Amino acid sequence: MKIEVPGIQDAVIDLKPLDHLMGKHAFIRAGQWDYERVTYDYKIGSNEKNITYYIRIQGVAIEGDVDHRDAVIKLMTPLLAKHYYPHGLEYGEDENFPQSLVERATTLVQRVQQEIEAYQNQ
Repeated sequence: MKIEVPGIQDAVIDLKPLDHLMGKHAFIRAGQWDYERVTYDYKIGSNEKNITYYIRIQGVAIEGDVDHRDAVIKLMTPLLAKHYYPHGLEYGEDENFPQSLVERATTLVQRVQQEIEAYQNQ
């Protein structure tokens, strides 16, 4: 499910400050990157058996190299996903997400967007 928050999609920011800002909001990049792309995940536990939710924010390098940490990243539309153990993540519009979860995800993405905007306006 796409999380529509104006200003985050297509935001452009250097990788090092992006890593810092995402970490402040508990979004983890960990090993989820390659030379041209990054993925930040925020894990949300669930009372449902074998289900975990994730807020995923992805980006693509428009300059530089992620491996060398000198990349400039353009962010994509954030996603809300449901992880079915052991099958993987589902993002589809057919997935059913609790309204409280959608609201929480939107709020978290808005906070990240505000941090990025504040950083860019320094």
